[in-house]
Amino acid sequence: MSDETKLILDEIQDLKHAVKDIQMTLENETNRNIKLIAEGHLDLSRKLNEALQTDSEKELLLVRVTSLENEVRRLKARIEQIA
Repeated sequence: MSDETKLILDEIQDLKHAVKDIQMTLENETNRNIKLIAEGHLDLSRKLNEALQTDSEKELLLVRVTSLENEVRRLKARIEQIA
């Protein structure tokens, strides 16, 4: 083999090692970190849905309380008329 061919083969071997290192980094670090971030977003999404549900329930309770207060006020007025 010529010296030039040996140099090319050595460079190809170096490139193979570099590609292997990049693949290992992607597999072991980057993909794992992406999964962790995605799981964190899912948790945030769940928490947001729970918070929104609580707010919705709170609004319904406020409407109901207002309705009951008005009914009590009407009943008091009726009782005062009767008495």
